[in-house]
Amino acid sequence: MQFNSSITEFESLPLILNPTIDEAEFDNKPVEVPLSKQSIVGLTGESGNSVGQRCHSLAHQKSEELRQMFLAHRHERHLVILQDFPDPDALSAAWAYQLIAQQYDIKCDIIYAGTLSHQENIALVKLTGLPAQRWTLQNLKSKDLSSYQGFVLIDNQGTTSGLVPMVQHVGIPLLVVIDHHNLQGDLKSEFVDIRPDVRATATIFTQYLQMGLLNLDSSINQHVKCATALMHGLRSDTNRLMQAQEEDFMAAAYLSKFYDAQLLNAVLQANRSKRVMDVIERSLKNRIVQNNFSIAGVGYLRYDDRDAIPQAADFLVTEENVHTAVVYGIVHDEDDELEVVIGSLRTSKLTLDPDEFIKEAFGQDSSGRFFGGGRTSAGGFEIPMGFLSGSNENSAYAKMKWEVFDAQIKQKLLRLVSPKDNLIQSE
Repeated sequence: MQFNSSITEFESLPLILNPTIDEAEFDNKPVEVPLSKQSIVGLTGESGNSVGQRCHSLAHQKSEELRQMFLAHRHERHLVILQDFPDPDALSAAWAYQLIAQQYDIKCDIIYAGTLSHQENIALVKLTGLPAQRWTLQNLKSKDLSSYQGFVLIDNQGTTSGLVPMVQHVGIPLLVVIDHHNLQGDLKSEFVDIRPDVRATATIFTQYLQMGLLNLDSSINQHVKCATALMHGLRSDTNRLMQAQEEDFMAAAYLSKFYDAQLLNAVLQANRSKRVMDVIERSLKNRIVQNNFSIAGVGYLRYDDRDAIPQAADFLVTEENVHTAVVYGIVHDEDDELEVVIGSLRTSKLTLDPDEFIKEAFGQDSSGRFFGGGRTSAGGFEIPMGFLSGSNENSAYAKMKWEVFDAQIKQKLLRLVSPKDNLIQSE
């Protein structure tokens, strides 16, 4: 969903980069671009210096557009909305945005509706002091939103946040969208920077920093911690840099001058909880393997354990003769009395597009919104259970409900994985 899923590693390895590339000297002449212009841009098949020049030109152009947007909104207060279950890429990019905005006397509150359940995300926020706040849907109703003049979407396009419809309902305008996922729909925003060919939103924000929107200073503790968070976000969304492209490596080289390697290592060494290990064990027990796909339903999970699902998928995809793993379960939110089927996909197969696979498997809801999507090597889906939510006090009913959803999800997946052999036959 861009998805309410975090990209994690089964093995946590510390990363220490020694920069070998000097900063290029950039032409700081402003580029006049209309603020309302929206562009969806990325790399083409060019190579060598032409790619680097194009990336530099684009980064310079978008940085100047963003600078003009900040100038037009001085002294305001904005909401920075993340996906319901933010990952390190979203968290770090939002923090960088907040620090940039402060230079224009713009106050930003970074918010998300879900929870931080992955141990690395919890460690990242606690160890760096990253200023993200959880606002549940119930909490939002009690907030005075009249003090906000705009809202911002970072590492998402509004399709994976339950907060966006409520913010739009009270008339707060969308000002900024910065993301690296595929375009989800028509966006009416003053500033849009969507680059599907960039591996991490943290890379985009590092380019903003390189263009001078914020001059990092290694003597400022907050700058060091933000650079560390950006390094973690970049590393996470590029699968430990194994799927990084030239601009990602350039961004990492720049961040290596400022980040704290020991702090990053502490984040990466955060231990899994027993409940996460139990879910991984359940996925091993329940998995079926067909045509190199490993598919596992893990039953019911507490809301706070939701990030165990992508970690189980990370683990299953490492099995011999498996190139793709899909793990899913029913997540229960006691606060809002809601249940949602949440799933994660991980793949090492270069020719499998997670975004296309998930969208084809699960389709859209009645409003035309896809239940899931993805990017290189990873994806996720989220299917509200609606009328069938709750009533799990009756164990027999809860078991029957899980069996129905488990069978339906397997049916939709196996229709693509093994279409001739695995469709449920009608009598």
